[in-house]
Amino acid sequence: MYTPKLYREEDRSEILDFLKKNNFPALVTHDGERLVATHLPVEVVETENDGLTIYSHMSRANPQWKSFGEQEAMFIFQGAHTYISPTWYNHVNVPTWNYMMVHVYGTLQIMTDAELYSTLSRLVERHEAASAYRLESLPQDFVEKEMKGTVGFSMQVTRMDAGYKLSQNRNDEDHANIINELNKQDNDDARKVADAMGRNR
Repeated sequence: MYTPKLYREEDRSEILDFLKKNNFPALVTHDGERLVATHLPVEVVETENDGLTIYSHMSRANPQWKSFGEQEAMFIFQGAHTYISPTWYNHVNVPTWNYMMVHVYGTLQIMTDAELYSTLSRLVERHEAASAYRLESLPQDFVEKEMKGTVGFSMQVTRMDAGYKLSQNRNDEDHANIINELNKQDNDDARKVADAMGRNR
């Protein structure tokens, strides 16, 4: 990902928090002829020696999993993003876009059935924390049948590119005015960008 130095985010804890909060990225692979992408729920797990593993799954009917192998794959994690009007500056300028984005790279490995079950169990428990619904409480023959239609996989992360374009190149007056204008917008992303601009100034 092209990211000018001014917009690079290099704080590992900030990046990990971003990945965990924006956990429906697009997985991009190459099937030998063309690029293929699927948006998927993921679990981001820190491992020993500052390692990082991403767990996910997709429908077995989706042929993308057949492209997994030695080649590098990429997850695109997208956070809040919004339009920035040139009328918010104290000088003539052009429109732009503010955003938070992380690209994560690595190779993909297919899970065993036991690993897939464990991954799905954690996913259900996290998203159903307010209910009693659990994978373990379902009829296990039903769970096994559903799992046969699913392919679980993991990525050992080898590198990450994080870009936070948050008007870092603007003077204090313009920066403050952009935050003010974004907070007026009836748009959650605009307000999230405004918040991030304030925290990252």
